[in-house]
Amino acid sequence: MITALGHNAGDNWAAMIEGRPGIRRISLFDPAGYESQVAGEVPDFDPGVYMDRKEARRADRVTQFGFVAAAEALKQADYDPSENGAEMAVIIGTAIGGITTLMEEYDTLVAKGPGRVSPFLMPMMLSDMTSGQLSIKLGARGVNYALISACASGADSIGEAANIIRRGDAEIALAGGTEAAITPICMAGFAAAKALTTKNGDPARASRPFDKTRDGFVMAEGAGLLVIESEEHALQRGATILAELAGYGATSDAFHITQPAEDGAGAVRAMRKALAAAGLQPDEIDYLNAHGTSTPMNDKLETLAIKKVFGEYAYELPVSSTKSMTGHLLGAAGAVEAGVCVMALQNQVIPPTANYETPDPDCDLDYVPNSARSAQLEAVMTNSLGFGGHNASLIFRKYRPAT
Repeated sequence: MITALGHNAGDNWAAMIEGRPGIRRISLFDPAGYESQVAGEVPDFDPGVYMDRKEARRADRVTQFGFVAAAEALKQADYDPSENGAEMAVIIGTAIGGITTLMEEYDTLVAKGPGRVSPFLMPMMLSDMTSGQLSIKLGARGVNYALISACASGADSIGEAANIIRRGDAEIALAGGTEAAITPICMAGFAAAKALTTKNGDPARASRPFDKTRDGFVMAEGAGLLVIESEEHALQRGATILAELAGYGATSDAFHITQPAEDGAGAVRAMRKALAAAGLQPDEIDYLNAHGTSTPMNDKLETLAIKKVFGEYAYELPVSSTKSMTGHLLGAAGAVEAGVCVMALQNQVIPPTANYETPDPDCDLDYVPNSARSAQLEAVMTNSLGFGGHNASLIFRKYRPAT
């Protein structure tokens, strides 16, 4: 993964268990005059370190992040698609796509006319180009596409990649999400929708999920990708298995374009579907990585949904939001948080909700405030909820080979 906390999974995990946010004042453009002026920018990013420089110039920032995450994931998995017989699927979600290129080329159009617009505009801005360019680069000849379900895109991509493997259309997949939407138009648009924080004076404390003083989410960028494969395929090639993807549930609120259902019903059904797919009871989940955006409405209704699914056990279940440290990566959020769940299982540690200071009567669960916690973890859940009424839940379980 690559986020505001670091360029790899290890650096991200270290920052998370320290409770160290990566939110700063925006530097990608001058945010003066914008309602929200803070974001989770990837620091010190030079795509030429990770890609051929010519290749990088022809890829939007959203695709560049995807290349970074893919390289790390494939290295850990010890898998090179061009050298293996299996057809690798590449399923990479995004909510916004190549918006940086679109904005830059629109400015060129206005200033210099249509004849000066780059011929690379279309292949750089299209939402499927991260999966497409990675498939070409890697020689991955299985199905490749972008799944778009707003802020559930990364989680849905992982869930659907698993379904592709289960139905026999691939043995292995590279799946997750990427996003690079810290742009003037996106910051202005989300602010107009009253979705962003205005806590500009103290960026590191601006994202405060479940805290009574929360006032909106912090825009962020980056990517998270997992290598998923059938157990048989992994064992045959001697892969180091990190976890089992045990359950996936997805639903629609069918309610409102931006607001979650008032009773949290869509999230409830997604969590229950994931539990059913995993064959688990609610009290068998040891940790829940919440969507936890730091918006007044989401955190209240997600808490309500958790109570409906888990009953009295909800008050014993550790729940945290790592968006308190990364910010909200939109279409990449669910994929990054899936990776967090895998690392939590590996390390038997629950990352905290940073910046939790003032309890909210509507959010009265155990949010693992401010400090990481050692725990015995066998199964963990992560939620992703998006504009348009999208709900996705994934369950990861500690891998235990059959005896």
